[in-house]
Amino acid sequence: MTVRYKLGCDLSYEIKSTTVFIFNLEVAKLQRHHDLVERLTITPDAARRVYTVPSVQNRYFAIEAQPGPLNVHYEAEVTLDVFRADPAGIDETPLAALPLDIMPFLLPSRFVSSDRLAAFAQKEFGHLPKGHGRVTAICNWLYDNLDYRRGSSDEQTTADESLILRAGVCRDFAHLGIAFCRALNIPARFVSCYAYGLEPRDFHAVFEAYLDGRWWLFDGTRQANLDGLVRIGVGRDAAEIAFSSPFGEMEPGPVKITIEHADGSPELPGRTADAISTEEPAPDAGAS
Repeated sequence: MTVRYKLGCDLSYEIKSTTVFIFNLEVAKLQRHHDLVERLTITPDAARRVYTVPSVQNRYFAIEAQPGPLNVHYEAEVTLDVFRADPAGIDETPLAALPLDIMPFLLPSRFVSSDRLAAFAQKEFGHLPKGHGRVTAICNWLYDNLDYRRGSSDEQTTADESLILRAGVCRDFAHLGIAFCRALNIPARFVSCYAYGLEPRDFHAVFEAYLDGRWWLFDGTRQANLDGLVRIGVGRDAAEIAFSSPFGEMEPGPVKITIEHADGSPELPGRTADAISTEEPAPDAGAS
């Protein structure tokens, strides 16, 4: 099933001294993102340097902003192809069969302290049947045991700190879910996205787990429909796909996010019993 979305963002800053920005806010050019039409406006105009990561289609652009006000406006329309499956038929992939390009998503990273949480993850989830259902159980645990509380964490909070705090925002839910998965030898990665159904509107963070040769979406916050997530970027954790990384003296202003159905696009059923995949089956990288 497909649905078309209109989405975008407005970012504003007051630049105090020359500042270099790296942005990651454009829709990823995936096979499931069809007929993408987009426009990016920077005021005042500035030269852009761009880079797209070939393996995952994260799209970065960099500018050098001079002192004064800066506004970045992005708008897009995209048709989202939703691939559903019965989670009961989705198994975990044995370590020996994992593609080599998936292996980095098994390791601890800056905000995902999976090595420190291995004993906890094994005690809570190690006895459960392997497969999509075990990752769903991790999400259930996050929803039941963490309070979604703005201001309870910051951009330096790690997964083990979130476990101690028992509170956080979507970023923290995703980091802790990823940490539990990696501790159980399930590759997992951080996802930034535009999220239909999220209120108030904001950039949203969820995670993907690699199962049965594909990446599957999970959201421990349960604040948006999995079939309404339009991906911006993926990485080992939030550090790799921040929507804005400034290097200089500046003050951020308000952030406005929009996402809605395009005219005539059908409302998706939003079923929670199905598994939602984000990509075509991943290649067996490194296989001989």
